[in-house]
Amino acid sequence: MKKTILVILLMAAAIIGFLTWQQGRPRPFVVSGFIEADEVRIGSRVGGRVARVLGVEGQRIRAGEPLVELDPFDWREQLAEAQAQRAAYQAEYDRIKSGYRKEEIEQARAKHDAAQAALDQAVAGPRPREIEVAREELNRARADLAFSTTEHARIAKLRESSQSSPVEYEESVRRLKTAEAAVAVAEQKLALLTEGTRKEEIASARAKASEAAQALKLLEAGYQPEVIAEAAARVDAAHARVAAIDVRLKELTVLSPCDCSVETIDLRPGDQVAAGAPAASLLDLTKVWVRAYVPEARLGQVKLDQRVVVRADSNPDEKLVGRVSFIAREAEFTPRNVQTPEERSKQAFRIKVMMETGVEKVRIGMAADVCFEEEVP
Repeated sequence: MKKTILVILLMAAAIIGFLTWQQGRPRPFVVSGFIEADEVRIGSRVGGRVARVLGVEGQRIRAGEPLVELDPFDWREQLAEAQAQRAAYQAEYDRIKSGYRKEEIEQARAKHDAAQAALDQAVAGPRPREIEVAREELNRARADLAFSTTEHARIAKLRESSQSSPVEYEESVRRLKTAEAAVAVAEQKLALLTEGTRKEEIASARAKASEAAQALKLLEAGYQPEVIAEAAARVDAAHARVAAIDVRLKELTVLSPCDCSVETIDLRPGDQVAAGAPAASLLDLTKVWVRAYVPEARLGQVKLDQRVVVRADSNPDEKLVGRVSFIAREAEFTPRNVQTPEERSKQAFRIKVMMETGVEKVRIGMAADVCFEEEVP
């Protein structure tokens, strides 16, 4: 009986000693966390009806590969209309920038020359020869008047002696009046030519010549800079509209922004997708990391860009390599689901360990250990 009690006491002492040694020896620096990756929720900025679904959940896709195609509706027709409007504005801008045609300028120059010639003629007045011709016409009219007066006197005398008929007398009277009128007209014509062109006619001719000169100058100078700038602005606006529609047409095909894994895509042809609404959820497999928490007492052993060993629960015997890419500057309480081999501290600092190897061997959400003291292969 005494031997049994002694054996029990020895075994208890051994157990207590082992536990005391176990607690007193230094423990390896290992923290646990979870595998994470960036979730990318992609969609179209224009929205529309789904024409084709090209992606499948769980599929690995590369950057630029299409996932969903939307029906273009009337966007192609709008693009054709915008391109035609742009061509029209471009043609109008080219016409305005090049100025008026040579034929238009020559036509304006001819009108200016004609108006200037009319002004010169009005200012110069009648030529001396025209005045001389008018004077000769007056002399001839006076001679005709003298002859008609003499002839009328002769016939009147004959009438008194009943030697001429009434018809001859009436004819002599008519010729006399005609000659008198012709003399009056010739006198007025000579007076007008001698007086010269009226001031009003010269002023009118000068105004027409000035108007023709300004019209010619306007055509030679071309369009105003403001008109050219306005036409250029219309062309720029048309280019912008075409570019905007091009962007909308490209937005009808939802492309993968990175090398990703399709997490969820719940669309079918015919579905209506709102503008900006997520069409699929992707996981960016180019950036996979372990989110873990380091106790405050161990923070001094962690450095940025430090390469460490990562062991995933799916294959704990395989050493994967990671690099510390982030250390939080603000402490926080350790999450309940994070375990450490040593006694948990009340405060810890979050870290990110980017996976450098073994990305294809882990899954998002999987638990993993970050081993700081193991040798990195």
